[in-house]
Amino acid sequence: MKIFLAQQNYHIGNFELNTQKIIQAIEEAKQKGGDLIVFSEMCVCGYPARDFVEFEDFINKCYHAINKIKEHADSIGVLIGSPARNKIKEGKDLFNASFFLYEKEIKAEVHKTLLPTYDVFDEYRYFEPAYNWNTIDFKGKKIAVTICEDIWNLGDNPLYRICPMDELMKQEPDVMINLSASPFDYTHIEDRKAIIKANVLKYKLPLIYCNTVGSQTEIIFDGASLVFDKNANLIKALPVFKETIDCVELNNDGTFNASVIEMANQISNKELNPSTLNEQLNIAQIHDALVLGIKDYFSKMNFTKAILGSSGGIDSAVVLTLACQALGAENVRAVLMPSPYSTEHSVNDAVQLSKNLNNPYDIIRIDNVYESFLSTLIPIFNNLPFSLAEENLQSRTRGNLLMAIANKFGYILLNTSNKSELATGYGTLYGDMAGGLGVLGDCYKLQVYALANYINRDKEIIPINIINKAPSAELRPEQKDSDSLPDYTILDNILYQYIEMRLGPSEIKALGFEAATVDRILKMVNNNEYKRNQFCPIIRISPKAFGMGRRMPIVGKYLS
Repeated sequence: MKIFLAQQNYHIGNFELNTQKIIQAIEEAKQKGGDLIVFSEMCVCGYPARDFVEFEDFINKCYHAINKIKEHADSIGVLIGSPARNKIKEGKDLFNASFFLYEKEIKAEVHKTLLPTYDVFDEYRYFEPAYNWNTIDFKGKKIAVTICEDIWNLGDNPLYRICPMDELMKQEPDVMINLSASPFDYTHIEDRKAIIKANVLKYKLPLIYCNTVGSQTEIIFDGASLVFDKNANLIKALPVFKETIDCVELNNDGTFNASVIEMANQISNKELNPSTLNEQLNIAQIHDALVLGIKDYFSKMNFTKAILGSSGGIDSAVVLTLACQALGAENVRAVLMPSPYSTEHSVNDAVQLSKNLNNPYDIIRIDNVYESFLSTLIPIFNNLPFSLAEENLQSRTRGNLLMAIANKFGYILLNTSNKSELATGYGTLYGDMAGGLGVLGDCYKLQVYALANYINRDKEIIPINIINKAPSAELRPEQKDSDSLPDYTILDNILYQYIEMRLGPSEIKALGFEAATVDRILKMVNNNEYKRNQFCPIIRISPKAFGMGRRMPIVGKYLS
């Protein structure tokens, strides 16, 4: 049986585009003699559609698309993903489903059993779990179809009480096929490979796993679809972050007519060592994920041009470089806004970066605007000493200027705050926290430096002085980040233990960190939840990002 995998990039709610892509892939597979083609979870409407599925019109459009697609499933079997109506009165109105199309008919409907409701997932809000489990008979083979989470309930501490494949094994299937929409993070590709292999080892069956690719606002899908034979040999690994249609030929004995391909450069991933974040070996994947996140956000929102404040610092330099790669340098405008406390070398570094990238840039000194604010506030400030208020006025001045230019010329403002800053509240609301998309909001400061070095791997794009100089907001004379924050090698690792690993203060202190430093950092994280709650969407690259995947109370008292 010749089976095609269609690893495609869908647009949520864009039924015309999604349907066109699916039909084109079906026709290509038919021309190449395919017996079956497999698409990803919720490919018809895009994933995650969230509250869109609560609209009856949205579900009607899903079924209309399925009816169009099935007309092309004449001589070839087609497995697609879509919401499906629940005909039983009790329970939720919808299933997360896979439709099997053949001979221009819907031959079978498979419902997802395990509905993830954690981190970025909220499926039990919308869907009913499967009531029954049946294999699909097709061309002499019994196919066990599962959907994403359905194959993840293995291990010593299973999250769910049932395992769909255990039920399907009672019908003696010949092959497992999983339709997935599994998000990227810098630990997940290897975890995913391991869980797929564990299924093969447990059930002694070949497994074809088709994942979606592309960005849906915060969430990145990396693709990296996989095929294993019944002996747990990796037969095929589709590219990361790239749309691809490929095929394998399944033999009657559970093997494939293909040589074993271990695509180490695409799917290997060293285990993250929390104590050495700056030594991660997966920075290339993070880089590519961020570029894809920017590119898809703009294209799917019909935006074309970006703007950002270029300070001569490491964060804005990395964002500017990523944006130029994603959108084209001519579409990214950098605005340099030196204040009375900006150093000359910072301005020169920012100018040199834009010259290296060949992107348009402007220099707008904010001295006069800043002084005007201060003069206006003299009766209120009443000669009180210089403080955070005067520092933040500079940041808010820059935010206002950037938004004015963005409004005038149709730019989208890219935010340059990193995860270390967002965690500790080291940022100004309505100033440097303004923006339409947070590019580095899930990257710790040490990861930002690693990204800069990766960008410069072949030649100097980011001026070396930007990488080497001490980080500073330059909002007062001789200011350094270290005046307000612990050294980033300490800060980032404590933040990692608290945010990603969810360790409490006593557990973090037991790792050898100074007690007072741990208490101080964790208090900053919790006390600044109100700032993050007003922040723009963040491109997610870690197992636990700020935003929809980390839901904390703003007024909570824990550790404050």
